Amino acid sequence: MNSSTPSPQRRRLLLSALAGSTAPLFIRHARADSVERFALGVASGCPRPSTLVLWTRLSGSELPAQVKVDWELAEDEGFTKPVAKGQELAVAADGHSVHAEPAGLKPDRWYWYRFTALGARSMTGRTRTAPAADAKVSELRFAIASCQRWDHGRYAAWADMARQELDLVLFLGDYIYENAAVSNASASGPSPRVHQGGLCRSLDDYRQRYAQYKSDPALQAMHARAPWIVTWDDHEVDNDWAGDSSQGLEADFPQRRVAAAQAYWEHMPFPKALRPRGHEIRIHERYDWGQLARIISVDGRQWRDPQVCPKPGRGGSNTLSIKDCPDFLDPRRSLLGAAQEQWLAQSWDASRAWNLLAQQTLMARMNWQENPERPGVYWTDGWDGYPLARRRLLSEMAARKPRNAVVLGGDVHANYVTDLRADFDLPVGAGNPVLATEFCGTSISSQGLDQSRIDRALPHNPHLRYGRADQHGYMRFQLSQTQLEVELRSVKELWDAGSALEVSARFAVESGRAGAHSLSET
Repeated sequence: MNSSTPSPQRRRLLLSALAGSTAPLFIRHARADSVERFALGVASGCPRPSTLVLWTRLSGSELPAQVKVDWELAEDEGFTKPVAKGQELAVAADGHSVHAEPAGLKPDRWYWYRFTALGARSMTGRTRTAPAADAKVSELRFAIASCQRWDHGRYAAWADMARQELDLVLFLGDYIYENAAVSNASASGPSPRVHQGGLCRSLDDYRQRYAQYKSDPALQAMHARAPWIVTWDDHEVDNDWAGDSSQGLEADFPQRRVAAAQAYWEHMPFPKALRPRGHEIRIHERYDWGQLARIISVDGRQWRDPQVCPKPGRGGSNTLSIKDCPDFLDPRRSLLGAAQEQWLAQSWDASRAWNLLAQQTLMARMNWQENPERPGVYWTDGWDGYPLARRRLLSEMAARKPRNAVVLGGDVHANYVTDLRADFDLPVGAGNPVLATEFCGTSISSQGLDQSRIDRALPHNPHLRYGRADQHGYMRFQLSQTQLEVELRSVKELWDAGSALEVSARFAVESGRAGAHSLSET
């Protein structure tokens, strides 16, 4: 078989995932001796004006301990205008992953890339560099996504996103779920997708889980479509983990963190310099998109204090009233950790038109107490479990006076649009202004709360302008100097890989005026 010809099965899957697309498909896949060597696809990320990261991981049985992998980068999809090439050594100790870092590239430019190893050639990916730091940029088109649990639905959202013209994807956590295989049987039959293996504990367990997720053709197509900036949440390691504390309070959890961090680095388009040191991996970072925007990505898991007042014999989250848990208001507690809090405070940029904070979860307060006359009831794993740390973050942000701060989140499997202010107990006014706008995106597939619970909570959370837990998909953004426009794109049939998506709502934020206004009602 010709090395540039995709296997029939792989081609059918990718074409099915992107049925109806008018965009390039980038699916030139290869096999050598009937063994798929690039079955997990390709990806790119960490875009800078002159460099970025190209990723793949070799697949198939009987891989040598070391494999030479060639990569090439060109200005055109046909590779008639090559600009860079190199060779990486894929080693068993790193799961045969490849993290190539071409340098000396032109800013604000689209490129195409591919890999070759063991007589096989990968699919072709498309990527781009960021604009120069001082460039006057007219727009940035990006999407946010999170929470793609394999056994909760198909990935029609990724297929739809791959048909969009985007410069960048911000993935905000829960790329995999560590859970063991469970029965999702219903009246219509068993779930068509189940996790392979048990609860992820070892490096091999996590590698297998990433390989399963990355086998999805729609996810592969979106990775091959544009560069990603990624951060993690809890399920890349363990549900509700915080520092060295796991939900099950296992004594060997630090060793499990080492395995999870290594597997995470192996499967993301991170540079070699981010290879974990034991269980620590620095993933908080700043990215500038010319003079238009600063993107700040933070890590809300490694350095947080454990959640307050957990259930007896367990770690992790709980939902309870402040009157039953005074530790809510301990000012020493932090979700980001003291060092990262200080780093974030110094990262706000008053010179660029927009500041985008990419973090994991809902930042606005969500009081679940239906009687507003009684003390509030809050979920302890989110920012509500760290209310004084949230106030510090927002107060420090206000003091630094960044232009047009927008907070982006995920995790909670629901779409929220909110106003952020330092004190949610006081009415908006001269002493308590709206400081930033928040867009917390729903899940790609992970199922969550019943919408009726959100409906009951919205009336006594007036800063929440929109809340829908019955939507799954992603948020698409178009940013200009004067406005941020947002589409909430929702899957119609979660278990249909070819499902259409609909625009559930549209919002805009005007430069110089914090707070979103609906475009769906105008």
